[in-house]
Amino acid sequence: MKYERRLFASFLVILIVIIGILAYFLLRVSSVSNNYELARDLCIQLCLEEKNKGRDLSNGPCLSDNNSKWIVKDWVCDVAHWPRESIDNLPENQCQEYREGKAHHFVEVSPECEFIRAV
Repeated sequence: MKYERRLFASFLVILIVIIGILAYFLLRVSSVSNNYELARDLCIQLCLEEKNKGRDLSNGPCLSDNNSKWIVKDWVCDVAHWPRESIDNLPENQCQEYREGKAHHFVEVSPECEFIRAV
């Protein structure tokens, strides 16, 4: 009976360790930090493309909404004032996917396409 309990306890410990290792690697692969640089770089690139087309970015458009070039899941790309103004914090001035909870992180660039922050 003691042998069976030890064997069962050992099995549980091994199972917990394996699950922990798998969870760590799964989270690492899809972690925010992996997408941070991609989101930042792509947001700057999209901003520069729009600016080079002559688009006025001073009203702080969301560059990722309905944009097939935006490939970073759970992130959005938004133009904001720099220095930031209180108007930038209003929900109606934020990306639709962020407002709706479909994306949980955002990159902000200035109307001159300079990186502001990523959260």
